[in-house]
Amino acid sequence: MTKIKVIAFDADDTLWVNETFFRNAEKEFAKLLSGYETENKIHQELYKKHIDNLAIYGYGIKGFVLSMIETAVELSNYKINQKIIERILEIGKEMLEEPIDLLDGVVEILQELQGKYKIIVATKGDLLDQERKLEKSGILQYFHHTEVMSDKKIADYLKLIKRLEIHPSELLMIGNSLKSDVLPLLEIGASAIHVPFHTTWIHEQVSNQQKNDSYKTVSKITDILPLL
Repeated sequence: MTKIKVIAFDADDTLWVNETFFRNAEKEFAKLLSGYETENKIHQELYKKHIDNLAIYGYGIKGFVLSMIETAVELSNYKINQKIIERILEIGKEMLEEPIDLLDGVVEILQELQGKYKIIVATKGDLLDQERKLEKSGILQYFHHTEVMSDKKIADYLKLIKRLEIHPSELLMIGNSLKSDVLPLLEIGASAIHVPFHTTWIHEQVSNQQKNDSYKTVSKITDILPLL
């Protein structure tokens, strides 16, 4: 950790609550479609549709809403009621308008690190939505800049490091996803600290075989301080 110059924070479910809103939306969606399929089948089909659409729509609420509409149309055999479509759109707007709920310790850790490291946000998702959340969060002033990435794979992090003009060993990533915020960093020689969130999207989960001992896991974000 002595080489670290830049500390990058994931945004959703690392700085503020996010996944909870998706899970709540899925539950309401299942109720809306309960006349066509079982709850389990609805969840399965929505997940498959969402994953299939990532390459087209990318990550974020807007792509999720489009996937809900497509799933509703298909599960209803193209007989879905217009009012259900309208409600799905309302769910999406409500998600976009949710208040920003910062996780415990976020302001404290940013205040402690400010001036000692270059602090950035490295997140994926919809650019407009992530910029809006940062503006509403009240913590934008702590960050040198924000990087909204289309994905968080090795190639994406290598591009980020190149833009930062640093060596991989000088970057520390902090996030809640082993798949997106930890394992790719270890592959390129950077450092990472895992701060789990109580709810993890299935797409971001990894198997025990993929895990290794080259990263630290802390229970809360302020626990990273003794590791630096």
